[in-house]
Amino acid sequence: MNLKELYQEIILDHGKNPRNLRKTENFNKDAKGHNPLCGDKVHIYLKLNENKKVEDISFEGEGCAISMASASIMTDLVKGKEENDVKEIVNDFLEMIKQKNGIDTKLLKDDEKTKLMCLSGVKQYPMRVKCATLSWHTLTSAIDRSQNEINTENIEL
Repeated sequence: MNLKELYQEIILDHGKNPRNLRKTENFNKDAKGHNPLCGDKVHIYLKLNENKKVEDISFEGEGCAISMASASIMTDLVKGKEENDVKEIVNDFLEMIKQKNGIDTKLLKDDEKTKLMCLSGVKQYPMRVKCATLSWHTLTSAIDRSQNEINTENIEL
């Protein structure tokens, strides 16, 4: 199996069988996101403990396979991480999607980096970048409590 096939398999798996697709009980932060071009919608639920560690994270929503896979992968990777580490992972992911060729953060294991890299192919399709980044921007909004709803039309790529 080549790398492209592996990436496609990961996206299809997470798209068809999303992890953490539910509403977190006793969440203390949340945000909604919408991509009007594709119709993707996501609601991120976050439960941070007193030490600002992600005790639980989940999402509800609907959308294309890229959007659902990205949200699923994101929730898997940030669960159990400190808030500052989550922000670093989000920033590294967004930079990779927009311009870089890889994931630089030392906060993720190699297999976790591979999961993120499977989304790197969307760079070739600018309309799909918003699908892949919607949940990540929404997570940032939930952490910072910056907006009630993220709209990809208002996000600079």
